[in-house]
Amino acid sequence: MWQIWLIIAGICLIIEIITVGFLIFWLAIGALFAMFISLFTDNLIIQTATFVISSGILILTTKPFVKKFIHNKNTIKTNVYSNIGKTGIVTKDINSMHSLGQIKVDGEVWSAIGINDMCIAQGTEVEIKEIQGVKAIVSPIEK
Repeated sequence: MWQIWLIIAGICLIIEIITVGFLIFWLAIGALFAMFISLFTDNLIIQTATFVISSGILILTTKPFVKKFIHNKNTIKTNVYSNIGKTGIVTKDINSMHSLGQIKVDGEVWSAIGINDMCIAQGTEVEIKEIQGVKAIVSPIEK
C-alpha cells in the first residue's frame, strides 16, 4: 500500500507545481506520513486518518506563515492599472454621451470619458479614476 501513498504524494507535488496556492504541498506531505504508517499497518482507516489529520494540522498551522508571504499587501500596480490616480490634460473635448475625447498622460494619448457622463473641455487637467477596457474614466481636478 505504501506505493499508492507515494504515487498520491507525487501527484500532489505535480499539481502543486502547476498551481500557485501552496496548499496541495501539505497534502503531499500528509500522503508521505500515511506512506510511513502503511509500512507498519495494513489498516486503511488508520492510514487515511493519518493522511487527513497530518494534512489538516499542517495546513492550519502554516496558513498564517504562508499568508504573510503570498498575500503581500504592498503589491505594485503595473501596466494599465499603474495609470489610475495619475493626472493628464484633455487634448480633445470629452463628451461622454458620444464616447468622444482624449487625454494625454505621461506622453501617451488615451481615449477618455468623464466620470458620471461628465463633459470636460479641452485643456482641462484631469485625474484618472479608473480604467474600463481601453478608456480612461476621468474627473476634472479642481484648483
